[in-house]
Amino acid sequence: MVIERFSQTVINSGVFRLYIAIGFFATLIFFTLNADFFTPMEMILGIILVTIILKGISNMMLSLIISLFSLDNKRNEFNFKYNEEKIQVMLNELSVKDVMDSNEKNLKKAN
Repeated sequence: MVIERFSQTVINSGVFRLYIAIGFFATLIFFTLNADFFTPMEMILGIILVTIILKGISNMMLSLIISLFSLDNKRNEFNFKYNEEKIQVMLNELSVKDVMDSNEKNLKKAN
């Protein structure tokens, strides 16, 4: 669940689309500036291949980010919250018991 939400957030952020768009326009500018050396068919194929390669690299980067994503921090945070709640419940029970004991002592002293 956490990894799915994280990967969906990364995808929706548009970082990879921006990366691909920058690579596409950089390749387009490269072929435009060097139009004397390439035929139009080579330029179109070059732009398409570079864009496909950049899309593949971005997918590999996303899979690497997901595979290296560590759940240990989330697990430790969850354990800390769980233990904190248990400690708080125990402290509340102890304070209630102390109040009840003090009330019983006061009643015994009054009688």
